[in-house]
Amino acid sequence: MKLCRIGEAGQERPAMIDADGRIRDLSGHIADIDGAAIGPEGLARLTAINPTSLPLVEGPVRYGPPVSGTRQFVAIGLNYADHAAESNLPIPAEPVVFNKWVSCIQGPNDPVIIPAGSRKTDWEVELGVIIGSTAHCVNQANALHHVAGYCVVNDVSEREWQIERGATWDKGKGFPTFGPIGPWLVTADEVNDPQALSMWLDVNGERKQDGSTKTMIFTVAEIVAYVSQFMTLLPGDVITTGTPPGVGLGQKPEPWYLIPGDVVTLGIEKLGEQRQVFTGG
Repeated sequence: MKLCRIGEAGQERPAMIDADGRIRDLSGHIADIDGAAIGPEGLARLTAINPTSLPLVEGPVRYGPPVSGTRQFVAIGLNYADHAAESNLPIPAEPVVFNKWVSCIQGPNDPVIIPAGSRKTDWEVELGVIIGSTAHCVNQANALHHVAGYCVVNDVSEREWQIERGATWDKGKGFPTFGPIGPWLVTADEVNDPQALSMWLDVNGERKQDGSTKTMIFTVAEIVAYVSQFMTLLPGDVITTGTPPGVGLGQKPEPWYLIPGDVVTLGIEKLGEQRQVFTGG
């Protein structure tokens, strides 16, 4: 099942994608796609709905983030060995965890604002994990039971603020608009194996990243179990799980970063695609 939220920012309504790829309005059944709607009981009720019974949404729409009310946006760094190598950093023995502020979350195709004075704004296609039920101190065997579904994330990053402005990565990761999510929440049953998804990213039509979740150092189950040891994951929370090689920081012969007017497109198998125009701050 593919769930989404459509409409102007702050006024999105819930929707579902039918078998023919058409958008169906869910607002007659639920008020929003939030933590309650994507819990086990909520998803069971939505699964029971025949999509053809829902009103068809005509014409172009804006996709918002596919889940509302996210309280925690957790990120994993250096989770692909070849990306760690291009960053000139060792392969981590444990997941590298940082935060993206929830205020950076936006729709998948909304413009991204390069911060004023930024010289090193970068791209990162990543698999996003959307939590469906509260998880604290869960083990790997049960970790995926707490996952409602998956989505595409562009972990937009400002490398100077991330790397050169002190010891914490968080500062370079959460600027406004730096968290495009969506277009859909694809439920876990439809994805099946999150470790077998191809992923890609283009800048101005040129392929920069071409990878697969099968090369992740720490699997989704390992990440959810690990993070849940030191925090409580809540329904609607998002974990973004790292990026394959090909980011601007790792371009040869020298790093290459985004400027106003650049267009970034990205996607993950089964999860849809994003497109962002980068603008000046």
